[in-house]
Amino acid sequence: MSNDQAARPADRSAKLIAAAIALPVAALAGWGFFQVMRPAEAPAAAPKPSTSAAASPQVMPTAPVQMAAPALGERQATVCRALLSQLPEQVRGLPRREVSGGFEQNAAWGDPALTLTCGVTSPTFPPTDDVYKLNGVCWHVSTGTWTTVDREVPVSVTVPAGLDGPGEWVSEFSKTFIETVPSAETMPTGCR
Repeated sequence: MSNDQAARPADRSAKLIAAAIALPVAALAGWGFFQVMRPAEAPAAAPKPSTSAAASPQVMPTAPVQMAAPALGERQATVCRALLSQLPEQVRGLPRREVSGGFEQNAAWGDPALTLTCGVTSPTFPPTDDVYKLNGVCWHVSTGTWTTVDREVPVSVTVPAGLDGPGEWVSEFSKTFIETVPSAETMPTGCR
């Protein structure tokens, strides 16, 4: 038997042992490389607290929103009917609700209700009070009720305390007011 033939079984054993060690080491090294090189996963975002009733479904009361219905003059009634016919079924996700009276002048959305009344008395306030021109409509605000001061027929919107950014809520109606309620002949200085 030659030296070459005797070395072959020993070489084979050494090669098998080297392969048995090298394969798991290579697999472990590859796994480690991919763990280090993979992109970091972004942490799960925490849900943001809701500032509007639109963020999640809610059960609406079936009872109508109680609203007063003062008598309107002929011109007021005509303008208010035109306005109410164009109001949306939802305001920033709040669904429209039935009202107890004054269907031609009152509307409501959500719970607690965001309410709109057309044909209210024009607000009186000192000339130093602030007025807010939002999307082309001028408003005066007093204790959560915003009233138009630049429209022929005044309209008020009451924003419940739980809704953030009341000016953003009332400005949702600006386009409809401009299209359906004519401008007043006179208006406060801050509205011009």
